[in-house]
Amino acid sequence: MTGYAELHCLSNFSFQRGASSAKELFERAARLGYRALAITDECTLAGTVRAWQASKDAGMPLIVGSEMRVEDGPKLVLLAEARTGYQALSQLITLARRRTDKGCYRLLVEDFPASTEGLLAIWLADDDAQHAPWLQKLFAGRLWLGIELHRGTDDAGKLRKQLQLAQACDLPALACGGVHMHARGRRALQDCMTAIRHHLPVAEAGAYLFPNGERHLRRHEELAELYPPRLLAETLRIAERCTFDLGQLRYQYPHEVVPAGHSATSWLRRLVEDGARWRWPDGVPVSARSLIEHELSLIAELQYESYFLTVHDIVRWAREQHILCQGRGSAANSTVCFALSITELDPTRTGTRMLFERFLSRERNEPPDIDVDFEHERREEVIQYIFRRYGRERAALTAVVCSYHAAGAVRDVAKALGLPPDQVTALADCCGRWSDKPPSAERLAEAGFDPNNPLLRRVLVLTGELIGFPRHLSQHPGGFVISEQPLSMLVPVENAAMAGRTVIQWDKDDLDLLGLMKVDVLSLGMLSALHRCFDLIERYRGTRWTLASLPAEDPATYAMISRADTIGVFQIESRAQMVMLPRLRPKTFYDLVIQVAIIRPGPIQGDMVHPYLRRRNGTEPVNYPSEELVPVFERTLGVPLFQEQVMELAIIAAEYTPGEADELRRSMAAWKRHGGLEHHRQRLTTRMLEKGYEPAFIERIFEQIKGFGSYGFPESHAASFALLTYASSWLKCHEPAAFACALINSWPMGFYSPDQVLQDVRRHDIEVRPVDVRYSDWDCSLEPGGAVQPAIRMGLRMIRGMREGDARRIETARRQRTFVHVEDLILRAELDARARERLADAGALQGLAGNRHQARWTVAGIEPQLPLFAGQAPIQEAPPALPAPSFGEELHTDYATLGTTLGPHPLTLLRERLSTLRCRSSRQLLHIEPDRLVSVAGLVVGRQRPQTASGVTFVTLEDEFGMINVVVWRDVAERQRQVFLQSQLLRIDGHLEIADGIRHVIAGRLTDLSALLAGLDVRSRDFQ
Repeated sequence: MTGYAELHCLSNFSFQRGASSAKELFERAARLGYRALAITDECTLAGTVRAWQASKDAGMPLIVGSEMRVEDGPKLVLLAEARTGYQALSQLITLARRRTDKGCYRLLVEDFPASTEGLLAIWLADDDAQHAPWLQKLFAGRLWLGIELHRGTDDAGKLRKQLQLAQACDLPALACGGVHMHARGRRALQDCMTAIRHHLPVAEAGAYLFPNGERHLRRHEELAELYPPRLLAETLRIAERCTFDLGQLRYQYPHEVVPAGHSATSWLRRLVEDGARWRWPDGVPVSARSLIEHELSLIAELQYESYFLTVHDIVRWAREQHILCQGRGSAANSTVCFALSITELDPTRTGTRMLFERFLSRERNEPPDIDVDFEHERREEVIQYIFRRYGRERAALTAVVCSYHAAGAVRDVAKALGLPPDQVTALADCCGRWSDKPPSAERLAEAGFDPNNPLLRRVLVLTGELIGFPRHLSQHPGGFVISEQPLSMLVPVENAAMAGRTVIQWDKDDLDLLGLMKVDVLSLGMLSALHRCFDLIERYRGTRWTLASLPAEDPATYAMISRADTIGVFQIESRAQMVMLPRLRPKTFYDLVIQVAIIRPGPIQGDMVHPYLRRRNGTEPVNYPSEELVPVFERTLGVPLFQEQVMELAIIAAEYTPGEADELRRSMAAWKRHGGLEHHRQRLTTRMLEKGYEPAFIERIFEQIKGFGSYGFPESHAASFALLTYASSWLKCHEPAAFACALINSWPMGFYSPDQVLQDVRRHDIEVRPVDVRYSDWDCSLEPGGAVQPAIRMGLRMIRGMREGDARRIETARRQRTFVHVEDLILRAELDARARERLADAGALQGLAGNRHQARWTVAGIEPQLPLFAGQAPIQEAPPALPAPSFGEELHTDYATLGTTLGPHPLTLLRERLSTLRCRSSRQLLHIEPDRLVSVAGLVVGRQRPQTASGVTFVTLEDEFGMINVVVWRDVAERQRQVFLQSQLLRIDGHLEIADGIRHVIAGRLTDLSALLAGLDVRSRDFQ
């Protein structure tokens, strides 16, 4: 046998059809000696880049193609012979996908272009020759009849009929496999996926299942038994014709960003010079000028000017619309980005050492990646601007491949294997939120399952195979691809689930491999909160602050941060950060840069945190491995905390070029998934030993490098975030009422609920006033209050279920004249029964109708006036004297309708009962010595499990005096899982630990006391 190329093969990017990855398919095809492999997922090229990478790894050519069925027409496999054919295929898929909703396609005969040059077609025909004439005309000399034999009941008869059809239509025939899996062992998973796709149990999906397991990559000997040699040889002739490679695609930048009379180079120079004069009005510093010239030279050499101009145009438009924005990530290494106002980080003033090659390198020669954060509630305006500016044909969001995690996989598999719904839910609950492993036998037994049950074992085996498979394509939060030519000539475009958005079929991580420009238009809730805070201060005090004008290096702000008084503050509000703050005690902006970065998986797993703290606090001497590395590590006391420092170390100590150092960084990020660090270990070790470095130091550095592979913050990213950390901290310190108001109006965001934010400001002696239709707007607002800080008026947005439109009509009617009674409010604001009931239940009508009981009575008796009586004053009836709600009723209703209360804390009512249970309050904990056994109880307001915590969960309890920090080790959480996850009022028995003024209760036993709340509706913010 001369050889074979498989020309019809589906990977798992066919989404619940193919049961093998491209990597598995290419590895097996290579072992079997195939000459080439076509990946032909149905009407999609979503997995093509992954297949291209797999083909290079396996040393086997990839043929790019797609299977599709024409409406009321034939089933075809289309293969890209040349780049023109690939472009035609991509545009066909785009037409078919854009015509329908996400996840579907509809291909019509008229969609095919007049010329299909460069595109080969395999017709998977039945015995009907009616489609032959138009197919032969459309694909003249490029059409074959594909014959697929899978050891059915009459393969010989099928082969004879298909050959007769090919002869009658004067078409060459060839062998096809219709492959859906790399090996026969995936048959059970393939059946399961078919059942999932058709929303049926496997037992009822017989009509949709393949009759046997032959749709895998078969050995040559098996193929030779089924097909005549000429049909197998024909596959090789087609494979030789298909010379297209994805590397032949050429991306072009959009032209709109360069005005007439300028080249991209000259216009970028002009904008940078203008921006530099604005940034440095007293003259551009010598260091900044040197950086600008170096960066512009490299940008011009790599021809990336249009990329910077495109991002600048987006940021310019956003600022003109008064949308707060800031670039972050590696772009903050760029002085050019600072001059263009893309980033706000001045590389000459922050104390950081910016490394431009972290952002853009000659050796890597890939487009830079600029991330810009916009206000989360206004980002859609920016997205639609991009669509208007470049058109739907040339701009689209990049996709994100959503893969199966354990919970989703076990849920789908269990349904397909016929488990009842309650067991399906219970099985999914046995998996962690983002776990990529099937649940353990211990966890299953705890949930009442028998781990040795044969059906359950089958579910778990299939779940393990399905985990990691692509589940569907979603849209990236804001990664845009913008091109000069229609995007569909590069990659298919389809509709997103969200109206008004289109998405390319490639995952964001695939774009770098092909050199496509991506601009990340991201959202950040804190930017919305800061903008609102500036507006509130301006309306109340007449002073307009901006991020640039806030006073720098304010001692009072740093003192507040060092006390860990940071609820609501950007990046340093988590319990883990609050524990670190009193130990690090930031005093400068660069201290904040370190604080933002240090509580991350990389520094923690690389054992960098404690050495840094010991050196900072003077309990360990600061030393450096060599004099040449002092400038690299001096700012972090000899401890490498940032990716840039590892890159600089490689450049200085191991003689890497800047571009090679960036390759080291990229290898750090990918080593856990793909390996690839060993050659760097050898190179670092060899060169550093030659320069006299100690072997122990080299080994320690390499272990820290692997820690960064988990998650190491680049210094530029930390510095960008630290700007917002300082701004939010300053506002919390000096304008706490406005800051709290802005946080609530921007919610949901961060770790804390509006209730916790309000409880925090009340503990800071700021007055909070109730929702009242006579004064409340939709948003929370500021009112004259104490001598220094205004009072916070709760807004109508606090009422659960209240619609913004109803609230806006109340505002409009009140501006015309004040409300005199409830009926006046209801009629002028046109409130329906639903809105009336929400207002009455929330106590918002108390000023017009009295207590909640009276308000409910009043709104129930108001009916719209008939036209005959329009304009006549309604008859006022004296309301009955209804008793006021009890204190307990008010408390329950407050939490049910507002999610908070302005009365005493719920635990005030329970304190006597909790005292009999020997539960200490947060105030009493302040006077207890460390290592004592204690019992505490509080409302669960948050459960946080950092990525670095090895299963440890930080639980925050709240009582009437403040917060209680609880550490729950993995074994305690697993042993008492139900109590741990479901309690609203939780008792902790454990021992008290104190470190640097921060008190933690280390949990030993958990007890659910939620019954004491008698149905009080309190909610926690878990795992945010």
